[in-house]
Amino acid sequence: MSEAPRPDLAAMMAPLIRELIAAELPVLERHALSMWGYSVLLGLGKEPVYTQAALAKSINADKTRIIGVLDELQQGGLIERTPDPADRRVNLVSITQAGRTLRDRVQADIQEQENRLLSQLPAADRRAFLRSLQTLSVTVGEQSR
Repeated sequence: MSEAPRPDLAAMMAPLIRELIAAELPVLERHALSMWGYSVLLGLGKEPVYTQAALAKSINADKTRIIGVLDELQQGGLIERTPDPADRRVNLVSITQAGRTLRDRVQADIQEQENRLLSQLPAADRRAFLRSLQTLSVTVGEQSR
């Protein structure tokens, strides 16, 4: 049996992901936003309007799990929920301008922290890493549909 040429991807990524999440939490707290709330706001950036069920699926959340998150975001004026004219039992969810503004501010703060970490890589490696990560992310996202 030969020795593995590198550690498994999960073994390399798990500590990095834990560190990134730990760095995000104070940013989210500073903006009075939960991790799930941020996930919802990011998810709503992809399409103008989602049903609650479609939104939950797109962010890999249980549809019953995000109802409280949606309530909080709506109370904060960050999203709107309106009955679907085609099916009044279904709510349509959309992001408000205030939600976009907060989402963009939080994302900029988070990415500023990420850039400090990424700055440890030479510029060419950083670009290749980000390009590769985006490719893998899209590939995994397409496979999970």
